[in-house]
Amino acid sequence: MTARIVAFSAASLAALALAAPTRASNPQIAGLQVALRAYNLYRGPIDSIAGPQTVRATKAFQRRAGLPVDGLAGLRTREALGPLGEPLFGRRTLRLRMFGWDVSVLQFLLSRHGALVPVDGYFDPATKRALRGYQRQQRLEVDGVAGPHTLKALAGGRPELSPGKVRKAPVGVRALLGHWGRVYGVDTRLVRALAWMESGYQPGLVSPSGARGVLQVLPSTRRYVEEVLLGRRAPSSVSGGIQVGVVYFRKLLRDFHESESLALAAWYQGPASVRRDGMTAGTRTFVANVLALRRRGV
Repeated sequence: MTARIVAFSAASLAALALAAPTRASNPQIAGLQVALRAYNLYRGPIDSIAGPQTVRATKAFQRRAGLPVDGLAGLRTREALGPLGEPLFGRRTLRLRMFGWDVSVLQFLLSRHGALVPVDGYFDPATKRALRGYQRQQRLEVDGVAGPHTLKALAGGRPELSPGKVRKAPVGVRALLGHWGRVYGVDTRLVRALAWMESGYQPGLVSPSGARGVLQVLPSTRRYVEEVLLGRRAPSSVSGGIQVGVVYFRKLLRDFHESESLALAAWYQGPASVRRDGMTAGTRTFVANVLALRRRGV
């Protein structure tokens, strides 16, 4: 480990120290969520939010491993998680075919910057391509290796285009969400917040109920959108899936007289149920979380 890596580790771990359950967001929590998902204990989005689902899953793992049950991902808990439980992001240079917690965090940060990349803890060729794209965008050395400069940039800043550089077409999940939101006249910030809540911008995510993609659209909903609302098949791609989700959400907004809260409730709970029974407690939490994410500007 070089002196530069050691120096960066101290700075990055100070900035990205593991959040307590009461705190809203920390990229290191994405590594915990991926590890817990591998044990089939966490089924929520990889969103870096140490919320109730993450804490419950952590406690369940601690009980299973015979550890003190405090819901915090301390050293003993991370060691018990195995290869996905360490090392923390910032402690080593990351490159192709590496595996671990820090790779999960790297992938999460790349996805937050709009890259189409799996968040699974394995540094595969898709992760390398996404990393090279980020490095090119940030005017870093384009080597597909997450060394000190790249790690520091990912930990500390938001992506910006080089001066004078113009995107001619949507690139990445975040841009596609904005594109389809504008096409169908839906608040792009709300579309991004809904997608972040549903999947953490993960295009390959499939829920136990069969919901798929960035916006977690059920196959039955997709058929309805294609047959009734679009009148044609949408492409079987990340962009097509986002288009379907945005078109359906636009319909919910219209059905509920442009009430964002009711449209989000109908998205989560089902429109018929919302009309008949009103919002359940779980639905109210979902709506509040999405609106909070919009304010945060995911």
